[in-house]
Amino acid sequence: MRKRWRSARPAGRVIAVVLLAVVLAAAGTGIWWFAGRDSASAATTATTTTRDVAASLTTMQKSVSGTGTLTPKVKQDVSFAVSGTVTAVDVAAGATVTAGQALATVDTLQLNADLLSAKATLATDQAKLADLQAASTGTAAQVAQIAAASAQVAVAQSQVDSATTALSQATLTAPVAGLVTTVNVVVGQKVTGSSTTTSTGTSTAGGSSASGSSGTSQGAGAQGGTGSAGGSSSSASAGSSSAQFTIVGTDAYQVSVGVSDSDIAKVAVGDQVEMTSTSLSGTVFGTVSSIGLLSTSSGVASYPVVVDVTGDVSKLHDGISVTAAIVYERRADVLAVPTAAVTTANGKSTVQKVDAEGAVQTVEVQVGETSGQLTEITSGLAEGDLVREVTYTRSATGSGTGGQRGYGGFGGNGGTRGYGNGGTGQFPGGFPGQGGQGAQSGQGGQQAGTTGSRSNG
Repeated sequence: MRKRWRSARPAGRVIAVVLLAVVLAAAGTGIWWFAGRDSASAATTATTTTRDVAASLTTMQKSVSGTGTLTPKVKQDVSFAVSGTVTAVDVAAGATVTAGQALATVDTLQLNADLLSAKATLATDQAKLADLQAASTGTAAQVAQIAAASAQVAVAQSQVDSATTALSQATLTAPVAGLVTTVNVVVGQKVTGSSTTTSTGTSTAGGSSASGSSGTSQGAGAQGGTGSAGGSSSSASAGSSSAQFTIVGTDAYQVSVGVSDSDIAKVAVGDQVEMTSTSLSGTVFGTVSSIGLLSTSSGVASYPVVVDVTGDVSKLHDGISVTAAIVYERRADVLAVPTAAVTTANGKSTVQKVDAEGAVQTVEVQVGETSGQLTEITSGLAEGDLVREVTYTRSATGSGTGGQRGYGGFGGNGGTRGYGNGGTGQFPGGFPGQGGQGAQSGQGGQQAGTTGSRSNG
């Protein structure tokens, strides 16, 4: 009996293992069955929306678009034209100034001395000329001396004029109205006479426009004499300025946009431009002021088109990014219907016309151009005719019980008493489901699915 009992135990173990395998296989089958059932439960539904719209007259236009940044049309770098020590700074960065308003002042001690010296030199030269003229008997030598003395008087007068101008420039004033963006001087600082530069033009999005510049330079003469120098300066380059003051105009703005090589032929000076921005509540209007002759290339060749802003600029400021639509063709009083109301097949276009009693009939129409969501009707309809617009909307929905709820996947492979991990999965086209749990008390089935956790299907 003892031997027979010992031989029976292994057979029982084999049976238990077989049963366990069957259960596991069944659990596995259950996983695939549930997964298949979840996938099959997905459904795509189509919603049809209809509305009757009247054919109406509208304005259709064609445009090309580009992006750019608004910049002031006028920018001036302003510096003292005379040398001296700064005695007053009257404005700070961020201040708004008017044309002619004082910006800063340098001391006038040296400037006054230069002017007095120039006047003294002039008086001496004038007296010398007068003596030569009084003593002249008309000889050739005397005539030459008088001519030289006259020239010296002219030089001395020029020096007096220059010194007088330099003294008047001891107070630096704003050449234009605008916003002061840079102040690079402080009281007590010694400055050297330089120039005032006027810079215009923009450099954004696809190229830069040509800019003109002008400037003047006036220096005071040294002690014991005076001197003057005239000159011009070129336009300041983009970037930070080393000028003592920088003023940007606030009453005129422009933007440069890049237009592709294939579209530039459509654009002309004077074309109207409509500009929009996330920083602005409405549309900003402008006109094309210039078109660049040379293209720029950053992968695609484009030409810089400069647009001057027209109308109210009170809400604009430097640096606003805009999308500019350059309108190169505009037609008014065009009969149009929604594009969705037009059906085209085999070269024939039709609409569903609705009569006064609500009856619908198919009417053939001739179509023209399409702009946005509208299509031009050249024949077949009249203004006020109702046409039916049909809109189809598709949506995908799904439901199932992968695990306990949702699509996180079935519980672990343990089945009723399995040891697998929680299922992971996401239903295609639907939403993540709650993590699958074990069918009963499978050890692994208690773990939530990693993909579909915490969201109901």
